[in-house]
Amino acid sequence: MLNLLNQHRTIRKYTEQVIAPELLDELLTTAFRASNTGNMQAYSVVVTTDPDIKQQLSPAHFNQPMIKQAPVVLTFCADYNLFSKWCEQRQAEPGYDNFQSFMATAIDTLLAAQTFCIAAESVGLGICYLGTTTYNAQEIIEALKLPKLVVPVTTITLGYPADIPEQTDRLPLEAIVHRETYKNFTPTDIDRIYAEKESSDFYKQFVAENKKETLPQVFTDVRYTKKNNEFFSEKFLEALKMQGFLK
Repeated sequence: MLNLLNQHRTIRKYTEQVIAPELLDELLTTAFRASNTGNMQAYSVVVTTDPDIKQQLSPAHFNQPMIKQAPVVLTFCADYNLFSKWCEQRQAEPGYDNFQSFMATAIDTLLAAQTFCIAAESVGLGICYLGTTTYNAQEIIEALKLPKLVVPVTTITLGYPADIPEQTDRLPLEAIVHRETYKNFTPTDIDRIYAEKESSDFYKQFVAENKKETLPQVFTDVRYTKKNNEFFSEKFLEALKMQGFLK
């Protein structure tokens, strides 16, 4: 299992091979064995295979080609709709229309999504997470007709890989693991931690192509700018409000 996890790659191109419905159901059943708050399973997954609905979803994901090309698109949603209805039908008053409840179910949703991805890769399928889901949540809500107390958290494209790309790099353990208490970083630590990434030909080309002086500038000035982060933050907060998780 460790070897499988260490072989993870993001797959953005898929063959036309259809995923058997029985296999997809088995993978979903496995995903829903993941840990979750209070065993409430306050999440849902919208499975999209219809080309017309993929076409509707595509703009929300900035028209990334894998949305329309992947055999299956799965939208994992934080979802207190079903659980709240069950409570009301059994003379219990639900109190899940708040940010704390959203955070709890969002975490549970991501645990289920990651478990699904591990299961999918174990049978030879490829996956790609789409971070654009929270950027344009309202557009996805409308396309998938999501009711109150349901908010999309992440989207995964799924299919048999058309090719196997190189693995992307990862930071060393010392960048992420802190023993006993948090150890803050000195300038020397930062130079050492990022030395391999900054010295790679791939990232040097990345910097040159974006006409920047350093790799961090590509992230702050081009890829994930403050302006865009603030804009999409406002959009997502408004979606949470519209769906009933914020007053």
